Amino acid sequence: MGFTGFPEAALDFYDDLEIDNSKVFWEANREVYRTAVAGPMAALTDELAEEFGAAKIFRPHRDVRFSKDKTPYKTHQGAFVPVAPATGYYVEIAAPGVTVAAGFYQADAERLAFLRRAIDEDLHGAELAHIVDSLRRRGWEIGGDRLKTAPRGWSVEHPRIELLRHRSLTATRTYGFDEVIHTPALVEQVRTHWRETRPLLDWLVRHGA
Repeated sequence: MGFTGFPEAALDFYDDLEIDNSKVFWEANREVYRTAVAGPMAALTDELAEEFGAAKIFRPHRDVRFSKDKTPYKTHQGAFVPVAPATGYYVEIAAPGVTVAAGFYQADAERLAFLRRAIDEDLHGAELAHIVDSLRRRGWEIGGDRLKTAPRGWSVEHPRIELLRHRSLTATRTYGFDEVIHTPALVEQVRTHWRETRPLLDWLVRHGA
């Protein structure tokens, strides 16, 4: 069955889960999660898979082993399409609506070193700066984990110091409660916006290893 939209029940489910994040609530609403959240998310990503690849739909349970927050369930449902380690396309539904994103969300020291060397190089670094500026102009929010100062070995006067500070780099766009999230047209909207981020992902893949 094709994607027909996320029903209002999906937003209501996460509104209620934020108030009562308990196993009792989850068991009472398991079918709502299956039909209003998990099923539509699978259908959405299935329709995008031919162009972008198969998605990993994240499990709803939180890993609380090393967390002070022991609430058992995530208050969002995300799906991730990898194009490289910790790098790819993302879509999420939660109480505030639907969000799409792309980029890399973590990197080890070796990979960061590769990325920073590429950012430092005038040709490749200028290309990334242009890609990021273009995404901002199109309405994307550029984010990620960033150092407060320059990475060790780099000058704070570097012309691309803001990019060098990134330990992760993401472009995010939020649809919120826009009516499109409840319709089949969401597939083409996500497709269009993921395509806009392809230059960013291509750059990261080329220079991240």
